[in-house]
Amino acid sequence: MAENNAKKILQILQKTFTMPKWTASNRDPFKTLIITIISQNTAGRNTTKAFENLSKQFEITPEALANAETGQIEECLKVAGLYRNKAKTIKQTSKIILERFHGNMKPILSLPFEAARKTLLQLPGVGPKTADVVLLFCSEKSTIPVDTHVNRVAKRLGLAPASGDYETVRRALQSLYDPKDYLEVHVLLILLGRRYCRARNPLCRQCSVNMLCQSKLL
Repeated sequence: MAENNAKKILQILQKTFTMPKWTASNRDPFKTLIITIISQNTAGRNTTKAFENLSKQFEITPEALANAETGQIEECLKVAGLYRNKAKTIKQTSKIILERFHGNMKPILSLPFEAARKTLLQLPGVGPKTADVVLLFCSEKSTIPVDTHVNRVAKRLGLAPASGDYETVRRALQSLYDPKDYLEVHVLLILLGRRYCRARNPLCRQCSVNMLCQSKLL
């Protein structure tokens, strides 16, 4: 039953939303890593603005950011939350990638999934979501990143246990969908969460999958 509902939900969401241009493949892994670090606890619009500020000031490469003054990075990220911590993290992570991996993330992403994920998780400021975003978008590894929207929507729809932690939700979603659909599942659940299945005052009556929703919000 859960698997049937999961497939129906995906089919409906595919008709409801258009996949954004930023989901295109061949994304630069280092730029993806940096923008994902910036996005932590930050709204999408502010994340974009902060990354644009950083891009105007520096070339987004491990060498440029490793050698940048922390204060200059902070200035670029002020529009984003926790900008001081993020500036420090970006500089430290850039330095590690420059020194340990010669400024190239391809050797990391060419590793088997678990080894690549473990390596990314050892970088400052990189948690499971950030690691999974880089792996999914930049190396097409089979994983579903779980951000706040994915976590909330998956639980409300009954696609994951209500009390599940990050790994429980990730594995639950991955068990319901084919790996070829992981990227779409991740993005479409985010779009649903932003537009209808909001944390506060969800627009349940307008939601295209409300008839399949397992929550008690209707």
